[in-house]
Amino acid sequence: MKIDPREMKWTRAPKQITVTGDRVEIVTEPHTDLWQRTYYHFRNDSAPVLQIETDERFFSFTVRTEYDSRVRFDQSGVVMYLDSDNWLKAAAEYENDKIQRLGSVVTNNGYSDWASVDIDASSKSMWYRLSRRGDDFCIENSRDGVEFKQMRICHMFNAGGRVAFGVYACSPEESSFRAVFTDMELTECKWLAHDGQAPDEDI
Repeated sequence: MKIDPREMKWTRAPKQITVTGDRVEIVTEPHTDLWQRTYYHFRNDSAPVLQIETDERFFSFTVRTEYDSRVRFDQSGVVMYLDSDNWLKAAAEYENDKIQRLGSVVTNNGYSDWASVDIDASSKSMWYRLSRRGDDFCIENSRDGVEFKQMRICHMFNAGGRVAFGVYACSPEESSFRAVFTDMELTECKWLAHDGQAPDEDI
């Protein structure tokens, strides 16, 4: 099912937004970010997020991102934002003129963690797929929207019921850039059930 951006809801909508068909374009504002406590010891809950909600416990959400980020920590990608203390995100985060950090952040009960790999700074587009199986989630990325690579499997302690998910972009430092989101689609869960070791009896 293709997602109509006009049916999605903003949390902290940015000042500059353009919606044309299935295309969402935003211009980020300086000092916007999502992070909770860990290592840096600060709490940032100011990034704009555009989401839809569902009670469906098994699904996959796919989106294509384009970005002209050029200042450290500029980022845009996929997000599941429940509240300031519980969310996950994945994005290509600008570091310098040589590399970006392609990574994911999982925040449970007010503490964030970040896992990343370095990619070339010339990358200006990325696909993401967020999949849900109950209160467990899988994040994947793709260069072409066809072949996806696993980035993260995680558990969200407060995602047992209705969840909200979609896209975000932010500029934690004194910067601003243009982020474009297209090809947003909700499908049956592409993250298949595990076919190896059987679950423990108490699960």
